Amino acid sequence: MSKQVEVEVDGRRLRLSNLDKVLYPATGFTKGEVIDYYTRIAPTVLPHLRNRPLTLKRYPDGVEAEHFYEKQAPRHAPEWVETARIPSGHTRPFIDFVLANDRATLVWLANLADLELHTSLSKASDVDTPTMVAFDLDPGAPAALLECAQVALLLRDMLDDLGLRCFAKTSGSKGIHLAVPLNVKASYERTKPFAQALAQLLEKRHPDRVVSKMTKKLREGKVLIDWSQNDAHKTTVCAYSLRARERPTVSAPLAWDEVEAASVAGDAGRLVFESHDVLERVERHGDLFAPVAEVEQKLPKLPTA
Repeated sequence: MSKQVEVEVDGRRLRLSNLDKVLYPATGFTKGEVIDYYTRIAPTVLPHLRNRPLTLKRYPDGVEAEHFYEKQAPRHAPEWVETARIPSGHTRPFIDFVLANDRATLVWLANLADLELHTSLSKASDVDTPTMVAFDLDPGAPAALLECAQVALLLRDMLDDLGLRCFAKTSGSKGIHLAVPLNVKASYERTKPFAQALAQLLEKRHPDRVVSKMTKKLREGKVLIDWSQNDAHKTTVCAYSLRARERPTVSAPLAWDEVEAASVAGDAGRLVFESHDVLERVERHGDLFAPVAEVEQKLPKLPTA
């Protein structure tokens, strides 16, 4: 029988179990430490989760064992966990997604070993309106994180030329994500072709570094700019989410001077952060990704070569 403890989080009663269970065997990082991380990062991550349909990615036996995705809110969810009913074009007419709108819900999710938090680019109140444009920079070996940093800088400069601010975070794995905040009326019919056009233009300008097509044989030694994330049915790992890697790395927001410094130094290690690093970074710098939830921008006309 698993050992359970009852706790109160912001007025909500939760029953937590198996706190000593190791979920990251390589480091001994336990379920209790996962819960502690999400409890402490909650004030910073919640603005990026609030009112966004959440897809759970659960690892009940740790990162080296089987995992599963869960879109439908679990039947055993406490009554105070908010959900949003979203139409689905698949095997059921709708899905009740969890909305991680408060710290108690975040702790409840961590207790389910929902290590990774994957969110929609839109909010539940308007699922057809993305609040940002997303680019996922994914390296094809032998290219790696450092090459992603270099391509991120190229993409940043292109966006800057178009009058658009963008913000970077590590994927927490091998790549880098860029977000272009919109927070105005927009549509995927506009954002997806825009992202594709930029990816193709950067590929045209830097064919030795960049690829815009998913075809694996084209990706060797290059960085794929995955523009296809800009879709109502796709999700992206949220800023400050843990990743199910060997170590408890985090999808960590970056300052552009950090990306530049790592690129100049040729040191990808400067762009890898674990849970304790991220908590310390938030203490020092605050939320580097805050503008993504606040800045309002309109997309310009599609760029041309």
